[in-house]
Amino acid sequence: MDAAAVVYVHGLWMVGAEAWPLGRRLWRDRGQRMYVFRYRSVRTPLADAAADLYRLIERLDAPQVHLLGHSLGGAVILHCLRHHPVARPGRVIFLGTPVMGSRTARWLARRRTGRWLLGRAAATALLTAQAQRWDLPRELGIIAGTLPLGFGQLLLNFGEANDGTVAVSETRLPGAAAYMSMPVSHMGLLWSAAVARKIGYFFEQGRFGP
Repeated sequence: MDAAAVVYVHGLWMVGAEAWPLGRRLWRDRGQRMYVFRYRSVRTPLADAAADLYRLIERLDAPQVHLLGHSLGGAVILHCLRHHPVARPGRVIFLGTPVMGSRTARWLARRRTGRWLLGRAAATALLTAQAQRWDLPRELGIIAGTLPLGFGQLLLNFGEANDGTVAVSETRLPGAAAYMSMPVSHMGLLWSAAVARKIGYFFEQGRFGP
């Protein structure tokens, strides 16, 4: 049987290469082959990115297709699953995705240059809550970072646990099958070997494990 596929959806201002160490670990440790979904995170509207993601999922020849979204990438996955008939079985993980809205994005949106930096997808996905509850027929796991080292830390005082860009409270979505926080930064969610182990285990078992 072919290996399970993991489709990685990158966040704002990213291109996908940043997750290369993660993809290598998933293949080496779990035999999960990672594919990168690339989109122009500033220029592409959220609905267009979600439609393109759906087309990629449909093209993959794998018994399971798991979806892994970092930051804005999680919002793209959420929009895709809500608006397109994805039939292939699989699980979903959000890494530092502010599904409840992003204070960092709202700070940027109040400034002309900031609105330009956010772009079209983020303006739709990050300024307000995208969901009140996970009600889709796939198990969702959420990992939040608690090491406050990142772009958002330069702009505002979160006043709560955060990964430097996204506050922990902004990632919490009722209905998720599993939720955990780890002492890593926003980008560290992609580079940490410990996080990679949790991701691989959840895609196999539906929980984050020991």
